[in-house]
Amino acid sequence: MEDQTQRKPRILCLHGFRTSGEILKQLVLRWPESVIQNLDLVFPDGQFPAQGRSDVEGIFDPPYYEWFQANEDFSGYRNFEECLAYIEDFMLKNGPFDGILGFSQGAILAAALPGMQAQGVALGKVEKIKFLIVISGAKFGGNKFGMPELASKAFSKPIDCLSLHFIGEKDFMKEESVALLEAFQNPVVIHHPKGHTVPKLDDKSLEIMVNFIDSIQRMI
Repeated sequence: MEDQTQRKPRILCLHGFRTSGEILKQLVLRWPESVIQNLDLVFPDGQFPAQGRSDVEGIFDPPYYEWFQANEDFSGYRNFEECLAYIEDFMLKNGPFDGILGFSQGAILAAALPGMQAQGVALGKVEKIKFLIVISGAKFGGNKFGMPELASKAFSKPIDCLSLHFIGEKDFMKEESVALLEAFQNPVVIHHPKGHTVPKLDDKSLEIMVNFIDSIQRMI
């Protein structure tokens, strides 16, 4: 019989560029009840209102937000330090959190957080991040994205943090998502046939996801 006293992992969910916590919530809640009911998911908005057009206009309702800004070729960033302070403040007020889920811009950010926390440059006031769920992620300092100064040592050694990575066959970020795997010690991967989105879970993906949640439960 299932242990009813088991605590649900509390997860901070970071949305994509110029979307919102509500939009990410709608996407994630398409996952089966058997997954959702075992997780305590929290969906904040980024602190900055979108400073330009959103790719989801006409699909999802506004308002739209962003976590930080980048120049056109992603070689430089603005408000990155402010973004980290905002996330830490949110975690202090609404935590403690066990892990972080991120999609797209949120996933790039999420992937760098355990390394920055270990280096002592971010999230120093909150508990250690125990796991990540990275959907359409990438690595700062990879082929596509420059390196914010604060994240310069985030990937200097393999990241010892349980991680689940969703990689889409038709995602324009696929190459970056695959390259990110090398930064983690034992990444778990779900491959899906879709593009740049939070995919629904087929039987095989669901099995991987359930096993990953079991691993988290044993750890917390």
